[in-house]
Amino acid sequence: QVQVVESGGGLVQPGGSLRLSCVASPSIFNSYVMGWYRQAPGKQCELVARIISGGTAYYIDSVKGRFTISRDNAKNSMYLQMNSLKPEDTAVYYCNFKLGPFDYWGQGTQVTVSS
Repeated sequence: QVQVVESGGGLVQPGGSLRLSCVASPSIFNSYVMGWYRQAPGKQCELVARIISGGTAYYIDSVKGRFTISRDNAKNSMYLQMNSLKPEDTAVYYCNFKLGPFDYWGQGTQVTVSS
């Protein structure tokens, strides 16, 4: 059974940090490409960060230097460490795995940055 489970969202003050986690079934954790997306209210879903199997990471400009994507193959887990959070980072965050023609998504976790 394919499963993708996220955790780690919450409410944090500007400048604070959060770490998102995503655990996937072994069958899909072999994905060549995995990443994190987010959708803010009234906005389109956007790619935040992506990592390929060799470890190369990509970030959108607005999170470079603040967010770090990583993976732990032994735990079938992917992470997004978010530092220096800003109110504009407020969104529902989704993890994504691309395996061939298929996309697998987590259930989403709310991140709210507010004082």
